[in-house]
Amino acid sequence: MAHTRIRKFNTSDTYPEQNLDNDLCQAVVTHGGKTVWLRGQCPQNLDDAVSIDSHDPVEQTRKVMQNIKQLIEEAGGTMEHLVKVVVYITDVRHREDVYRTMGEYIKGVHPVSTGLVVQALARPEWLVEIDGTAVIPE
Repeated sequence: MAHTRIRKFNTSDTYPEQNLDNDLCQAVVTHGGKTVWLRGQCPQNLDDAVSIDSHDPVEQTRKVMQNIKQLIEEAGGTMEHLVKVVVYITDVRHREDVYRTMGEYIKGVHPVSTGLVVQALARPEWLVEIDGTAVIPE
C-alpha cells in the first residue's frame, strides 16, 4: 500500500444486516505525492458527457467507478492510490447495490468513505454520484 490505512474494516462486519463487502478504513495518512481531486462522477461517458442508457443502480455505479479508475490512471496512478470517496444516492433502497458494486473496484484498497442520501442529483435519471480523492506517491 502506498498510504497508511488506520483501522481497516469490512462493511460485512459493521453492517451485518446488509449484504455488503467493502474494504474501508477510518483514516488514511498520505506522505507527499500528487493529490488528485476528482469531480463527482456520474453515470455518463467521460468523452462526450452522454448518460448511459440505464436506470439500474448497479450499471450506473459500474460506469461511475470505471470513470474514477480511468481518471486516476490518466493522472498516473492506480486505484490503490484512492484515499477517499463520497457516495451520493437518491434512494436508500439502492445502497446495497451501489456499495456492492463500488466494492468490486476498491477490494483491498480501504479508502475512507462517506455516504449520503440526497433528494436528487443534477439529472433526474442519475441514481448515484461518487467523488473521490487520490494521492499518487512521488
